[in-house]
Amino acid sequence: MLLAEDDRAIRHALERALTLEGYEVTAVADGVEALAQAHTNPPDVLVLDVMMPGIDGLQVCRVLRAEGDRTPILMLTALVETADRIAGLDAGADDYVVKPFDVEEVFARLRALLRRTSPAPVAAPGPPEGPVREVAQTASRQLEAAGLRMDLQARRAWRGRRELELTRTEFELLELLVRNAGIVLDHSTIYDRIWGYDFGPGSKNLAVYVGYLRRKLDEPGAPQLIHTVRGVGYVLRED
Repeated sequence: MLLAEDDRAIRHALERALTLEGYEVTAVADGVEALAQAHTNPPDVLVLDVMMPGIDGLQVCRVLRAEGDRTPILMLTALVETADRIAGLDAGADDYVVKPFDVEEVFARLRALLRRTSPAPVAAPGPPEGPVREVAQTASRQLEAAGLRMDLQARRAWRGRRELELTRTEFELLELLVRNAGIVLDHSTIYDRIWGYDFGPGSKNLAVYVGYLRRKLDEPGAPQLIHTVRGVGYVLRED
């Protein structure tokens, strides 16, 4: 794990707690060091403070994503406004924790991020009932539903002939919806399958990512694919 946090007390406390939890931690104090470490000794997961001198956590995240690095990133932020948290997700972060935080929450979110690097496919309980088709091929596995096609091995997705540029979390959320096309998935199920942790009714994390997917999926004159079922969750279908 690579931990970047400019507050010495927080950095040392987190490094100690994470080491006791069994992680091998490289701790640095700023974004410049974080980028250098990420390039020379790529970690399995990054924990980045947003507000750091020089290069902040958001810029570190943007640089890594621009380079094609898809290592899971957890942001630490003292910023509590929704717009600030959205900025972190827009930069390419996979999740965030707001300071002051409970270290057990950090552990839970890290476990969820690391589980998502497993090659095992994400799937909801029970067989899909919608018009979904899965094709096993020599070099790839594909899903198709509602005019969408996903190559799970190459981690690429298309609507019709248009390829979609998706982050790791967006891809996994879309995969879950495609696998269960026509089935309404409740908020708790989606949180558990994608993040491995139910953030509770006050969280806007899921709504933010659904908004990202809609903007990338929707086309002028084409039917909307992701529908909100008020008070329940979301469903993928082509009306």
